[in-house]
Amino acid sequence: MNTVILVAAGKSERMGSNTDKAFLSLGSKPVVAWSLLAFEGCADIDQIILVVRKDQVLAAKSVTQMFGISKIRAIVAGGTRRQDSVQNGMKAMDPETRVVIVHDGARPCVTPELISEIIKYAKRNGCGVAASRVWDTIKYVERGTTVDHTVDRTKLWAVQTPQAFSAELLKRAYKTVEEQKATVTDEAGAVELIGEPVRLIEWPLPNIKITTAEDLPLAAAAMKIT
Repeated sequence: MNTVILVAAGKSERMGSNTDKAFLSLGSKPVVAWSLLAFEGCADIDQIILVVRKDQVLAAKSVTQMFGISKIRAIVAGGTRRQDSVQNGMKAMDPETRVVIVHDGARPCVTPELISEIIKYAKRNGCGVAASRVWDTIKYVERGTTVDHTVDRTKLWAVQTPQAFSAELLKRAYKTVEEQKATVTDEAGAVELIGEPVRLIEWPLPNIKITTAEDLPLAAAAMKIT
């Protein structure tokens, strides 16, 4: 069984308001609905667990009903940090889950094709993480705005979601995170913590994350929606 944990429990602080970015309109649908529909339409996904802010649980239920999301297993409240939200979602997983996929609800460009690709990698290698090469020149700044040195961009990748892992591997990784009281910004970081290899999958299509209001028209253009 393949279960996705769709995380949409962030504070949206960089949006400059108290508005939850996951429920902002992107074309004719809320941002999170685009991801829900992609996972709903992927034949390799069996169940969806949606993690939202506690004050958005009812709104999330309405969205899943409005757009006919039949694979939804649970809607759960998130935690203070991303890692807490993901672990809350994992607690709601079906015990038969063999592959866990984690996706940011603020990345509406995800496609069923990308989802299937990372699941294939996870089944073969234990994990599969969507990523893109970094093409910009990157400068390292120790403090202030003075450049310390230029980083070799040929070795740099921008890691995205979805990220897929064998359920056993991700549970083991998060157990170590808890034991070490560590903070990780994504699931790949948790897996790195236990010394397991993380396999990246280069995805050439736009996979924009909605972080600020300016990202909404960029995502709409990439998805060719109005």
